[in-house]
Amino acid sequence: MNGMTIETQSGSRALQISLLRVELSPRMSPTDITSVYPEQSRERDRWILSRRSQRNPVDPRRPHAFLVEEERAESGEVVSLATIFLTNRECPWRCLMCDLWKNTVTETVAVGAIPAQIDHALAQCRAGVPPAPERRTVPDGIAAPDSYAILENHKDRPDACPTLRQIKLYNSGSFFDPLAIPPGDYVAIADRVRAFERVIVECHPALVGESALEFCDLLSMTDVNRVGPHHSQPTPDPSQEGNSSGTLAAPLPGIGGGFASGRATLNSSAHGTGQLRKLEVAMGLETAHPQILAKLNKRMTLDQFRRAAGFLRENDIALRVFVLVKPPFLDETEALHWTQRSVDFAFDCGATVVSLIPTRLGNGALETLAARGEFSPPKLATLEAALDYGIGLKRARVFADLWDLERFSDCKECYARRRARLHEMNLRQSIQPRVACECCSERTR
Repeated sequence: MNGMTIETQSGSRALQISLLRVELSPRMSPTDITSVYPEQSRERDRWILSRRSQRNPVDPRRPHAFLVEEERAESGEVVSLATIFLTNRECPWRCLMCDLWKNTVTETVAVGAIPAQIDHALAQCRAGVPPAPERRTVPDGIAAPDSYAILENHKDRPDACPTLRQIKLYNSGSFFDPLAIPPGDYVAIADRVRAFERVIVECHPALVGESALEFCDLLSMTDVNRVGPHHSQPTPDPSQEGNSSGTLAAPLPGIGGGFASGRATLNSSAHGTGQLRKLEVAMGLETAHPQILAKLNKRMTLDQFRRAAGFLRENDIALRVFVLVKPPFLDETEALHWTQRSVDFAFDCGATVVSLIPTRLGNGALETLAARGEFSPPKLATLEAALDYGIGLKRARVFADLWDLERFSDCKECYARRRARLHEMNLRQSIQPRVACECCSERTR
């Protein structure tokens, strides 16, 4: 995840702005070398920060990217969705693999800036997206209903594009971090995206709590004049946090408490009703390998992730999980094994989507590890095998990140066909025949 890291409908979470190429060791084992990577969290923060390049220039009233794409929905349909990459203050955590900071600012944006970014992106999407056909059939014969039929009551409203069914609001960190997305903007944001069938945001498990419930209710309500006062939790200070099992779980509130009375004033809510879930929260699990997860400096344990996922499930909020394919300190065989275990863990936590993200160079820290033989990007075959495994479970949707995929391929002859296969699998959610290539040293089955 490098340059600019994003997750799109096809599972993509990475849009590369630049790449620093280095010589990589064909096999790495952290036990065979003395690591340059510090053991303590505060030293890791400094080590990671010292290897950063300059931020990209961004405008706090404009998203740094947006696009329209297709994704297989929870219903089985293939739907169009808008993905908006918001510009806001940097995440407080210093994760080893992360490059999202490149498109952030150093201060909290003004109230009104985030709604203005959404307005800008949706206006551009509306101008650039042609009307949807009455019906569209995907390769496996599943037909998506007319998008206009879904949003016909909203065609004259500024808060939805008539050809789009879902929207992702990704903000290079945590949507429920009050220093990134001002809580005072929640009502205005909800007004702009309420017409979409599903709204997908991203968040660190430590910040999943009452703010998620409040925003979920705002998406479902019809009378915004009945909104009560906002109850946001403070942004955790990672410098005060360790990797103990109780630390980050503490901000997770119970369902009762002070916010319960505020929620009771809302005149409609989908929580626990069995209706189509409006809100989906994406959380980065990264890996289920407990030692590697600790070294990623995310200040999160598997138990903390499980508790945050449980909170979402109890409140009928859908869960999307990001899983890294081959994080640092694993060789290719270990990487596939732990990607599979991570997919298992995500589904056990109730994930309705798992996005497989090949770990990419580009943030400075990974280049240093690569030069020492402690990291190399995954091979395309590893991503293919991981997607085959995940889809083969038939537990929920699994997507492969296809952005800039060619860098992971060793063979130009078969790359286009292999990419097409992965794209088809993303949409069909069924395993397709492997691509045969006489020229490829990684002969596929």
